[in-house]
Amino acid sequence: MKRYLPYFAGIGVALAWGLSFMFTSGALDHLEPIHLLGLRFATAAVAMGLLRALKIINFDISASDYLTLLPLALFQPIFYFSAETIGIMLTSASYSGMMIAVIPIFVAICSAIFLHEYPVRIQLLFIIGTVIGVIFIIYMDNQSITGANPLGTLALMGAVIVAAVYHIQSRKASQIYMPIQITWVMMVVGAVIFNFIALIVALNNGSLSTYLAPLAEMWPSIFYLGAISSVASFFLYNYVLSKITATQGAVFTNLITVVAIAGGVIFRNEVLYWYHLVGTAIILIGVWGTNRFAPISHAQGIQEQPTRYQNKS
Repeated sequence: MKRYLPYFAGIGVALAWGLSFMFTSGALDHLEPIHLLGLRFATAAVAMGLLRALKIINFDISASDYLTLLPLALFQPIFYFSAETIGIMLTSASYSGMMIAVIPIFVAICSAIFLHEYPVRIQLLFIIGTVIGVIFIIYMDNQSITGANPLGTLALMGAVIVAAVYHIQSRKASQIYMPIQITWVMMVVGAVIFNFIALIVALNNGSLSTYLAPLAEMWPSIFYLGAISSVASFFLYNYVLSKITATQGAVFTNLITVVAIAGGVIFRNEVLYWYHLVGTAIILIGVWGTNRFAPISHAQGIQEQPTRYQNKS
């Protein structure tokens, strides 16, 4: 049973991130993107801080650890969310979804180069299958690929590359640090940098005094995005990347499309079309195949190595 925990965790991540679209959409009706990111990661850092103060979670972290993990935290969430947001603003949600769907392919390439984790040929077919499934659904929903703005495309390609780098860095960091430590640094760095930028914007707009006002009305969305979609999800995903290859972990992100569709049908009474079912089936088969045919030696390579912090727990 224990060997399947990373896969259950990956499904949990897809569920949390897939449902986050509903909360994000509602929050963005009242907040600018950078303001929402600031409140989201501030909530995440406070939530983790409270859990740590109450001894519900327990870990050690030093100044040198912050410096070591800073590059990872800059790539995710800072660089990734910034590039993705700019890309969506300059293109369209559908076009952005198609671009982001190719992340697993870039992760597979980077994993082979930097981690020497080489997917077998049949895995590559299933990885490509998940990408095709996502693009098929988005294309059929829109019937055309719109929003191919050059600068927007460049920003989205940057987001794809940043995501691939994050997967590699998290996989390497898991050799030394526990997932909870990696997640803590990510949340703290996200809270500091996004709020610094958002506060400067608020100051320029003369709205600094009302910076926290949206919490009164939008707290359910902000709480979900901060505590669930950030803290819980990134912890689970860092755990996933500490136990299985980056390539295997990356394909779970394409399940987000499946969850987003299901959430829309269940909670927003959206229509379910035939191509949703076809695309979902392709994605599910792709995720299953990528993990089913993973080389055992690669999947177990890092988790068997002793770590400086994990041995203390």
